[in-house]
Amino acid sequence: MTRKKKEIEKMSKDTIKNRDKPPSNVENTESKDVGVSVDKEEEGEQEIKLLEGEEQKVLEYHDFDELKAKYNALKESNKKDKEALIKYQKESESWKNKHMRLQAEFENAQKRWNKNRQNLRTEYTGLTLKAFLPLYDSFKKALDGDDENKAILKQFYDQFISILKFHKAEPIEVKINDPFDYSYHEALSSIEKDDLPNNSIIEIIQDGWKMDKDVLRYAKVIVSREPPPPEPEPEPELEPEEQPEVKTILEDGEKDTEIINSEGEIKEDIEEHKEEKGEIENNNK
Repeated sequence: MTRKKKEIEKMSKDTIKNRDKPPSNVENTESKDVGVSVDKEEEGEQEIKLLEGEEQKVLEYHDFDELKAKYNALKESNKKDKEALIKYQKESESWKNKHMRLQAEFENAQKRWNKNRQNLRTEYTGLTLKAFLPLYDSFKKALDGDDENKAILKQFYDQFISILKFHKAEPIEVKINDPFDYSYHEALSSIEKDDLPNNSIIEIIQDGWKMDKDVLRYAKVIVSREPPPPEPEPEPELEPEEQPEVKTILEDGEKDTEIINSEGEIKEDIEEHKEEKGEIENNNK
C-alpha cells in the first residue's frame, strides 16, 4: 500500500513538472496548431484529476484503520460517559428524594412543635383559670344571699366572668333530670327515686367548667337510682306428715318393738309376736 502510494505521488509530481516546464523550441511551438495544444492541456488536466482522485482514495483507505480505531475509542468513551451520566442521574434523584424527605420531616417537626407549644399554652391557661374557680363559687354564693352590697358584687362577678370567657372558658350547662354524663359530671352520691330513670341528675352541688373541649372542672351532682325490686313473699311452711310412733319395750330380757299409731293403738300384738318367735325356735330344733 505504501509503495503504490509513492508511485502515484511520483507520477503526479512528474505530470505537474512537465505541465509547468516551458517548451524547448519556441519557434516550433508557434507553428503548431492552437487547437491541438488546447486538447493536450485538457487531457493533462483530466489526468491530473484522476491521479489526485486515486491518491485521495488511497489515503482514505490507508486511514480507515486509524479512523476505525478512533471511532471505537470514541464509542467506548461515549459508553462510559452514558454510564456515568446514568449514575449521576440516579445519585441526583437519590439526593433529591433525601432533600424532599428532610424538608417534609422538618415541616412536620415544626408543626408538632407549634402544636405542642399551643397545647402547653392551653394547659397552663386552663390550670390558671381552674385556680380562680373557687372565687367564682364565692361570688355565686354571695349573689344568691341577701346582701346589701349585692350590686357591687354583681359588677365584680360580671367582670370575672368576662375574663373567663375571654379565655374561652364557660360553665358546663347542667339541668335537673338530665341524664348523667361521665364526660362532664361527677356523681357524689345517689338517692333512690321511683319516678325518675336511673342515673338522672336530681341536684347540682357545684358547677362545672370547660375551656374549648377540655374540662377544667367536672360538675358535682347527685343522681337517682332505681330502688331494688321487692323481695318475694315467703311460701307458707307445710305441716309435716303424721309419722307412726315407734315404741320399744322389754319382755323376757329381750327387746321387742311395737308400732303405735297416732291414737295410741297397738298395731301389732305382743302375743302374736311371741307366737312367731316360738315357731321359729321349734323349727330350729
